Amino acid sequence: MATQLLIYENAVPITRTRHGAWSVEVGADYRFCRDINSVPLMAIEFPQVVRDYPVVFAGSGEQIMPAVIVGLRGNENLFLTREGQWDADYIPAFLRRYPFVFSASADGTKFTLCIDESFAGFNQSGKGARLFDDKGKPTAYVENVMKFLQEYQTQFRVTQAFCRQVRELGLLEPMQAEVTLASGGRSALTGFLTVNREKLKGLSGEQLVALAKTDGLELVFLHLQSLRNFERLKNRLAATAKAA
Repeated sequence: MATQLLIYENAVPITRTRHGAWSVEVGADYRFCRDINSVPLMAIEFPQVVRDYPVVFAGSGEQIMPAVIVGLRGNENLFLTREGQWDADYIPAFLRRYPFVFSASADGTKFTLCIDESFAGFNQSGKGARLFDDKGKPTAYVENVMKFLQEYQTQFRVTQAFCRQVRELGLLEPMQAEVTLASGGRSALTGFLTVNREKLKGLSGEQLVALAKTDGLELVFLHLQSLRNFERLKNRLAATAKAA
């Protein structure tokens, strides 16, 4: 699996001095993520995404986190239409928070709201929602963005705890997905981890109870169920190749 590409090109802290006259027009255009084949995922999102996406684990050591696979080749997102609209019922929160993001202090205790100034909908023409009102105070729109990002940060910590539990139980193993292209060639998606079913079966009763108490067991089952969606991704890739 290709390394997760950053979708933020020029994220800077939002200030009244710099952005007092700026507005943000957010629509249904997701072309900013056309060149990514995986998206970071929060644990709370597992029930929503298993209908459409394979859920895997990416990273190494203590940096392992869940992700959804959206493409079987590097720099290819199979869930975007030609017009840049998202072609699935659920859009991961990582993408829905764009163009906003929190920047954490060195000790991780303070967070600053930032915006990607390269975002196409960021404008001084009054289109969309303003960032600051006429008195220089953050608008209700910005306050709602802050609440969304604060909840995202909370869920990020919950997800970290789940991944730590799965990692310490030794359940993860490297995996790759292979697909035959329309040209007859083969492509392999590597660099991700999945739960080993035999290792899961080998857990003690005490370990299973501990995993269940944190809802981790349910998340593991949802992850395993979602792997069936690799076949649906292959069908999307075939349909894309046929259309091209």
